Amino acid sequence: MNVFESSLLGESPEFLAAVRSAQVAAATDVTVLLLGESGTGKEVLAHAMHDSSRRADGPFVAINCAALPEALAESELFGHAKGAFTGAVSAAPGRIRAAEGGTLFLDEVGELPLAIQAKLLRFLETGEVQPVGESFSRRVDVRVIAATHRDLHQEAQAGRFRSDLYYRLNVIPLELPPLRERTGDIPLLLSAFTTRLTRQHGLERPLYQAATLALLERYPWPGNVRELRNLCERMVILFAGRRVAPENLPYEIRAEGRATADAHFVLPSSGICLEELEQTMIRQALERTHGNRSRAARLLGLTRDTLLYRLKKYAIG
Repeated sequence: MNVFESSLLGESPEFLAAVRSAQVAAATDVTVLLLGESGTGKEVLAHAMHDSSRRADGPFVAINCAALPEALAESELFGHAKGAFTGAVSAAPGRIRAAEGGTLFLDEVGELPLAIQAKLLRFLETGEVQPVGESFSRRVDVRVIAATHRDLHQEAQAGRFRSDLYYRLNVIPLELPPLRERTGDIPLLLSAFTTRLTRQHGLERPLYQAATLALLERYPWPGNVRELRNLCERMVILFAGRRVAPENLPYEIRAEGRATADAHFVLPSSGICLEELEQTMIRQALERTHGNRSRAARLLGLTRDTLLYRLKKYAIG
């Protein structure tokens, strides 16, 4: 079992496609931009890429760009000389130089202030950093993996992110799908997390009733894999060796299950044009999945071939 198989669990086609691309990119030093909602496992994927790369013996330095104080962001990243500013009682190398010979993971890179983005761009283009208060640059051998939950292309168009930095980061974009779109992966992840956490806490494995599993599979998981993992830990601790019934699940999961069960389409008294409604739903599914036809078909409850037939029928590009 390789690094990717042991740390990244999933069998859905969308997820496996992203993992396969990451394995290919890991063998190089190319800059990678990981995309996806919060909790989808971007840092886990970045770790796997580092551990399977030629830099595996070097450091893996992760920086949460959203947590960097704006006033100190430059010195945190690029370092500073002694006396460069009030409180700089000694020189500091900075987080980028700390990753020398290894991988620098810039999590939530879209949150960096514009002024810092300019310096980051220069580093990516030249491989050099200039600490605050020093007049010379230092060359650093670092591989960069960035991640964001934002649409950086849209952010760049709105002027909130430098377009030149976006294109420099976007050499190999990899998108991790949200858990709600990972067909069949919830039972797999539930079992794996439960096994791991029962060993970690030295407790007996909880057992999930069929109705409970059905609720978990219908829930959209806004917190993604992180939310599922946290639920597994709660159940392992509170229901060790016991059965987990639907009423034992958190309120938001039970409420979502009731809303799904009660949801139905009400035919308006004026009637509808079924073909127009079908075309509208197809276009909405394609828009929501950014044109991914396999994912759109699943949203619509269709096979991919059926969706392709209807796209041709309605001349939807």
